Amino acid sequence: MQNVTLDELRVTLHEQTPGVPYWRLSSFYLFYFAVLGIFLPYWSPYLRSIGFDAKAIGLLSAILAGTKIIAPNILGWIADHRGQRMRIIRIALLLACMAFSCMLFTTSFVWMALIITVFGFFWNAALPQFEATTFTHLGDSSHAYTGIRIWGSIGFIVAVVSLGKYLESHSLGQLPEIILALLLAIFIVSIIVPERASGPIHVTDVSLFKVIRQTRVIALLLVAFLMQFSHAPYYIFYSIYLADHGYSSLFIGGMWAISVIAEVFIFMLMPRLITWLGLTRLLLICFTVACMRWLIIGYFVDVLPLLIIGQLMHAVTFGIFHATAIQLTHRYFTGRTQGRGQALYSSMSFGAGLSVGGLMVGFSWNSLGSLASFQGASVACVVAFLIAWRWIRD
Repeated sequence: MQNVTLDELRVTLHEQTPGVPYWRLSSFYLFYFAVLGIFLPYWSPYLRSIGFDAKAIGLLSAILAGTKIIAPNILGWIADHRGQRMRIIRIALLLACMAFSCMLFTTSFVWMALIITVFGFFWNAALPQFEATTFTHLGDSSHAYTGIRIWGSIGFIVAVVSLGKYLESHSLGQLPEIILALLLAIFIVSIIVPERASGPIHVTDVSLFKVIRQTRVIALLLVAFLMQFSHAPYYIFYSIYLADHGYSSLFIGGMWAISVIAEVFIFMLMPRLITWLGLTRLLLICFTVACMRWLIIGYFVDVLPLLIIGQLMHAVTFGIFHATAIQLTHRYFTGRTQGRGQALYSSMSFGAGLSVGGLMVGFSWNSLGSLASFQGASVACVVAFLIAWRWIRD
């Protein structure tokens, strides 16, 4: 494919699958990842601002990530067997909004842990099913996925930069209200996404157990776990890490934005990169770059050019990795296992990986230090590289 711009991706998508509701699907990603554009950079500083220490922040982050281990699989099973995937997504999002609204009324650790558990269950269950819905809409044009998913990156950039500027003159106390407003926007957008392409899949039954027994599938789930495990120090403490080294809220927001701007450009190139290098080589590149990225951030936080390079590497450690892993998941899990396959990928990576990583970094950050935390992340990427090199093939 020669399409390397967003507009060309959109045009190609419409030419190949004229029934694809491009803007409705894109709008969902736009608002969903705008929430992440607030959560990832600013939720940990918010928790510190209301009195929580590193262990408490790590634990709350682990609880949120941990809900991804169970929730996507439950809703994935329901959606694969009953159909009506969008209806399930809408119910999950509505319940997530209701749960998070309780966050406006407490700063107690126990209550926040309970709210995060309920909110996270429904919030984290929605995205894997929407990914499955998007791929169902795309049909044979699954390579055009990045042309839709790219709007999530744009939403992230707008949110992180806007809030960073806002926080230069305002406190973090209004963060829960801002997040709740965006959650309601996601729910509203979900209402206009059509149900017709997400009904039951009428194919010969495929045993999920037989699929996950394959060596390549086990390897894919393991490397997905390790990649997100390695991201835990970054996702949970990067903003605090920069603030402790004297950087402002606006600068911190700008650094997060740089990483996702790089991600946007790589999404535009993904169809060509997949054709040129293949999925396995791309995975190996991702783990090589991730290993270097965590060492750069750990050792050179006070060297601005290297700090920027570390953020640009997000294009590879998240952008290329996610686009590659999700296509491998779509390829390995077919028919009635599709929704549960996306759920397993989400559970093992953003669920178990971030949850275990969050627990470990919550304890290591103060006891061993930030450098040791990033060094451990780098080691995890070396292990993942070896697994991918030995057992994963296109």
